[in-house]
Amino acid sequence: MSETRLSFKEMCERFEVTPRTLRYYEYIELLSPAREGRARWYGAREVARMTLILRGRRFGFPLEDIRQWLLIYEREGTEAQMRAWVTMADAQMEELRSQRRLIDEALTELVDLRDQTAAYLKKADDSSS
Repeated sequence: MSETRLSFKEMCERFEVTPRTLRYYEYIELLSPAREGRARWYGAREVARMTLILRGRRFGFPLEDIRQWLLIYEREGTEAQMRAWVTMADAQMEELRSQRRLIDEALTELVDLRDQTAAYLKKADDSSS
């Protein structure tokens, strides 16, 4: 076979995932390795899918959204998948912006409270000296 195939262990190592993660991705049908007896073999298709899965996870997409997006390619082709990607990316970018606003607000509040507390402690230390 001219296509490079990775074993289960090699796939885990290449993508720095645990065996449990890889088995779970198979269980929810994100990946479908070839099987020879008990051995699993991952070809170019599965390697490409894993790359996309991990990229999607890094961007915060739920696994079900990633699964649906990968199905679009199989059912409708590249252009439909690209259109879906743009829509998904727009929604996720807005979600991340919203999360950033919440984090910024929490950080500002935390800094203010920390500074007030530190000022109080400094004042208490100065008056006891």
